[in-house]
Amino acid sequence: MKVRGAVAAAAASVLIAGGIATATAAHAAVGCQVAYEISSQWPGGFGAAVRVTDLGDPVDSWRVSWSFGAGQTVTQLWNGSFTQSGATVTVTNAAWNGSIASGGTVTFGFNGAWTGGNPVPTAFTVNGVPCTGGVPTPSPTDTPSPTGSASPTGSPGPTDTPGPTPTSAGPTTPPPAPQACDLYAAGGTPCIGAHSTTRALFAVYNGPLYQVQRATDKAYADIGLLSAGGVANAAAQDSFCGSAGCTITKIYDQSTNHNDLPISWGGLWKGPGPNGADLGADAKALPITVGGHRAYGVKVTPGVGYRVDNARNAPTGSRPEGIYMITSSNYVNQWCCFDYGSGENSHTDTGNATMNAIEWGTACWFADWGNPKSPCVGTGPWVEADLENGMYHTNTGSNKDPNNSGVHFPFVSAWEKNNGTTNFTLKYGNATGGGLTTPYSGALPRGYSPMKLESSLLLGTGGDNSHNGQGEFFEGAITAGFPSDATENAVQASVVAAAYH
Repeated sequence: MKVRGAVAAAAASVLIAGGIATATAAHAAVGCQVAYEISSQWPGGFGAAVRVTDLGDPVDSWRVSWSFGAGQTVTQLWNGSFTQSGATVTVTNAAWNGSIASGGTVTFGFNGAWTGGNPVPTAFTVNGVPCTGGVPTPSPTDTPSPTGSASPTGSPGPTDTPGPTPTSAGPTTPPPAPQACDLYAAGGTPCIGAHSTTRALFAVYNGPLYQVQRATDKAYADIGLLSAGGVANAAAQDSFCGSAGCTITKIYDQSTNHNDLPISWGGLWKGPGPNGADLGADAKALPITVGGHRAYGVKVTPGVGYRVDNARNAPTGSRPEGIYMITSSNYVNQWCCFDYGSGENSHTDTGNATMNAIEWGTACWFADWGNPKSPCVGTGPWVEADLENGMYHTNTGSNKDPNNSGVHFPFVSAWEKNNGTTNFTLKYGNATGGGLTTPYSGALPRGYSPMKLESSLLLGTGGDNSHNGQGEFFEGAITAGFPSDATENAVQASVVAAAYH
């Protein structure tokens, strides 16, 4: 469902009457268009995406308001912040997306609740001015002659003084292509954590990707993007680090939850760092190109681990969750655990079903620890689900499918989703071309329903900080909700378009 915020003629007259005064006082032409799309809907809930186009002069900050008509409420929003008073919702920009150029756009999305009906809003304002889909301009007759009399022939009188010059909307800038987390949001399963050292996972993101520390003087630097929605500025790392060693000390969360991943403090299994902490990855160890531009991935050697506890808006208990990451078959092993996903806040094993993470490697856990032991068909590497006390290829444990003997691509897209009660699904793909393969989608293992998720997000280790795994990480996201196959196919296509090499 899609509606454009082009308001009826009565509302347009309000804009002409009140909007021009505001524009004149600010010496700026005000004009905007709002596209509101209900991207998904389910009993009692829905997801929506909102795109604002600036048809007037550039703005440095924005505030979008509308009123719901049937008692709907916003429950979670990304790419901005919101307040709701009764039916009226007001969304303000995030710190990094306040500026909109003439002809430019900004997008945000949200999940909402409804009862009885979910009609789309019909009127929107931006910075207090109604959006009509155009730029209001006063007509010359709105400026009366001081005397009202005709001027002498051949001499311009007061009525010949032209009115304010209409302001052109300027050239239209096409909106940036939606990135992975825009697509998840459009599917009603927003990213609660979006981590990458190579590129933006939101089309409008223009903040830092990761932080590095220089070995010689312990100074820090944030590494950002070449442009909003684009690729990492690897030259900034090269310039800062020079010939000195550099360590990745933090991977920033691109979502508004700010679930950044610092180096883990350790856990049940002590890391090799100070006071049992884990280590950061060598910032120079994994050079690649994305879209023809140099970038650096995260090479997780044994002992490297990143983690944030009590992550904001992370699914807990039996709430559904989805995960994807881009990794590689070039650097794997059989040990626990090269994971990305959710784990325990205590960094200890708190029992079955307290984790939901992608495990990538050649581990055949049930061949070593199963009772009875259950060897795998093939040698891997595989996409597995680390659900705590088991790395599952299927609900019974080990892979028995001869068509899933191992995944071998320089860049692998790995996928896992879990609805918390009845299903978990594993997928993989070639991150440089093609679609997705689903080696398993079915029931949860015995004793794992319902799930008991905790809200620690981790990369490179197991839930109890088991840190003997190894792997390569380029990007990934964790979602609230169980992503649809269509959404995952769209994200896979966006990854392929990123052109990893």
